[in-house]
Amino acid sequence: MIKPVGSDELKPLFVYDSKQHDALKHEAETLPSMLLTSQAAANAVMMGSGYFSPLPGYMTVADAMGAAEKMTLTNGLFFPVPVMNMTTKDQVDGLKGAKRIALRDPNVEGNPVLAVMDVTAIEEVSDAQMATMTDKVYRTADPEHPGVAAFNGQGRFALSGPIQVLNFSYFAEEFPDTFRTAVEIRNEIAERGWKKVVAFQTRNPMHLAHEELCHMAMDRLGCDGLVIHMLLGKLKKGDIPAPVRDAAIRKMVEVYFKPNSAMVTGYGFDMLYAGPREAVLHAYFRQNMGATHFIIGRDHAGVGDYYGAFDAQTIFDDEVPAGAMEIEIFRADHTAWSKKLNKVVMMCEAPDHAKEDFVLLSGTKVREMLGNGIAPPKEFSRPEVAQILINYYQSLN
Repeated sequence: MIKPVGSDELKPLFVYDSKQHDALKHEAETLPSMLLTSQAAANAVMMGSGYFSPLPGYMTVADAMGAAEKMTLTNGLFFPVPVMNMTTKDQVDGLKGAKRIALRDPNVEGNPVLAVMDVTAIEEVSDAQMATMTDKVYRTADPEHPGVAAFNGQGRFALSGPIQVLNFSYFAEEFPDTFRTAVEIRNEIAERGWKKVVAFQTRNPMHLAHEELCHMAMDRLGCDGLVIHMLLGKLKKGDIPAPVRDAAIRKMVEVYFKPNSAMVTGYGFDMLYAGPREAVLHAYFRQNMGATHFIIGRDHAGVGDYYGAFDAQTIFDDEVPAGAMEIEIFRADHTAWSKKLNKVVMMCEAPDHAKEDFVLLSGTKVREMLGNGIAPPKEFSRPEVAQILINYYQSLN
């Protein structure tokens, strides 16, 4: 199986030993505590799950700047984005110089302890440093960009140091059939006997074009299996909730994929909408979960018009340090149903087609149809999937 990034073995930060886990839970109740931001909580879940292996905890400002500017930490380790625990001056003042603290979950009622942290540094992040990290990671300073707004809205004090993770926030309980750690996915890949595995990222239900893209990638790469890996964390307003996406994708796999050819899984992270840089992060943790290949299509992890259509592919050629990752990228163009060929094709592979030769529907049009109880054409969406989405949209009326 493919090795994790930067290490011979996965290094999840979740405390699996039951005695140690219980001892930490008891200790945490005696420690000074801080309430995490949603981003910092998601970072803890990803480190606990092994997806961000081999990071030992939250980055110092120097490491975060290195990740932002050249994807390299001060010790030479590759990592494509800052992984920080940022907060306000009021919270820092309340910690009174504590060296060991309990980190509380902002996304679960009662704010239970998510992790215990050894505080090695508390640093104030300058406006210039925030501006640099924002520019390098998001490629824009526009406060209307949802990722920029979230990153810059956390406070200006960074707490760094190693963490021990005690739970996976709301993800394990709310999505028991879908949430999986990198450890669990690696184990299941091994149990299924898969050697060559392609991963597909989604934050939306999968239309026919997405389904066929996965089949194309599996066929062309000669893969044993596909891991459909959906984001279960916070999205932007208007995105379809995770339980609905989950149901739609599971129905598609049940009906249209061969047995033992596809896994439906999810991970606990808030979407950054950072386009190219987030594509690199997605590849990073897909290697850690055992995938040998990863599909990246047009405007991967983008939002609005902030990124070029293929920036998320070219970044692997132009900016990712050589040899940083072993996972290979399957580069996809927009896929759509060809009226001429009577099948789904990559648009770049149909040079004799005009726009009107494809079945293309805008997201707005599709939402309007579903809200009115009308299934999109079969060339766009599987009827079983469309029905699940119709039920959801009609429930909003």
